Amino acid sequence: MLAPLLGATTGSLLRPQLVPHALPGRPASGVLAAPALAWLLVAAAGLTRALTAGFDDAPSGSGIRATCPEIILRQEVLKDGFHRDLLIKVKFGEGTEDLQTCRLLIKQSIPTGLFVDPYELASFQEKNITEAVMVSENFNIETPSYLSKESEVLIYARQDARCADCFQAFLPVHYRYHRPHSEDAETLIVVGNPDLLMSCDQEFPVLSCWAQSEVAAPCALKSKNVCQWSCLKYQPIHKNVTLHVPVGLSIHSSLVCSVTLLITILCSTSILVAVFKYGNFSL
Repeated sequence: MLAPLLGATTGSLLRPQLVPHALPGRPASGVLAAPALAWLLVAAAGLTRALTAGFDDAPSGSGIRATCPEIILRQEVLKDGFHRDLLIKVKFGEGTEDLQTCRLLIKQSIPTGLFVDPYELASFQEKNITEAVMVSENFNIETPSYLSKESEVLIYARQDARCADCFQAFLPVHYRYHRPHSEDAETLIVVGNPDLLMSCDQEFPVLSCWAQSEVAAPCALKSKNVCQWSCLKYQPIHKNVTLHVPVGLSIHSSLVCSVTLLITILCSTSILVAVFKYGNFSL
């Protein structure tokens, strides 16, 4: 048993000391302090190993993901009317390395209420306005929304000249014809956020940080080579983009049909009168 001994010298307290009591049959000595010190050292070493093991058992990517630059995607629709422009902007977080060796591909799903004109895309490609291609086959731009299917478009985004770590993509979209409603004169079209794909010629940390899967796609718009693109996880500004489309009311069907038929008859009659009055029927 160890006990503290207090002593006083010239009115001041002496520092406590630990003195071992002798066991029966053994002399009192300081030999017993060595096992106690060894035991303390072993306990400290065990605690250190436990703390180290706790860090080692943590997920290896947790430290990397904590320092990953955040990827922000903003999707908005420009212009008014039935002919709109879908603008997608992507910004990588501050501190990212040079993106000159990377390509960004946006896989956008087009809902049934919208369509993309492939002939318009071809014209824009010739004018170097945008780089996009339709993925879906058997696509009909004249089909109404209730008979059409969703389609997909691949858009090769371009780097923003005003922002070193920013990309943007542009896509013209158009409203389809919608079925008349009984009460509400408006319908909604929800445009979901796209898939973000990236391919780099050199190693880029953000790929290992946010890559979720690998997708095979053409390396460039007019290239036949296929590259492996990394599907990136990002933070969207808006969950979805909602478009409000005006539609007709079913109670107006009789009125609309009657007026349309009347105008068609009047126009046809005027054309026939002009043909017989000013036409040359000589053989």
